[in-house]
Amino acid sequence: MKLFITGIGTEIGKTVCSAILVQYFKADYWKPIQSGDLHYSDSHKIEIWTDHTFCHPETYRLQLAASPHQSAREENIQINLDTFQLPETQNSLIVEGAGGLMVPLSDDTFMIDLIEKLKLPAALVVRNYLGCINHTLLSIIALKQRNIPLEYLVFNGDFPEDTERVISNFITEETKIIKIPEIESTDKEHITTTAKQLKITKL
Repeated sequence: MKLFITGIGTEIGKTVCSAILVQYFKADYWKPIQSGDLHYSDSHKIEIWTDHTFCHPETYRLQLAASPHQSAREENIQINLDTFQLPETQNSLIVEGAGGLMVPLSDDTFMIDLIEKLKLPAALVVRNYLGCINHTLLSIIALKQRNIPLEYLVFNGDFPEDTERVISNFITEETKIIKIPEIESTDKEHITTTAKQLKITKL
């Protein structure tokens, strides 16, 4: 099992959801691009929050906490899709992107191009806020246009019934649904407990 974790935007809990899925699938983890927070990267968080996880090294480690294309430009680096190669592993692999599908890697390439290049199915992380329905449906449309399979739709946190229903009605029966409850604290204990209780359902 190999899976690319993306989201409908930034700060919607992709890393926490990635940690739970890493724990659930007993998977390796790979963050292709880390922009900023190099002292406490997403790979470092996954190592702290999960049991016996192997984190493959990032292809790009950029200093500035900004969009990858801006961070790379600050260091006179050009992010090239050809430099990304899926890590070799006998385990399952969780790959976490940066931001949403249309986050630019350069002036003319985007995160969705990386997913397409790696030939991975996607898990789309959704969090409830005003506008999340619009952002979710647009993300699903973008994946469909690229023929990228939407393996999982991940509801991260609490959702109004009306919001969840509209979003769920927009996916096909091939997409499985994961509901992750609000987590009291992002630490190994809560991540492990949530992973043990995780339920994956279909429409």
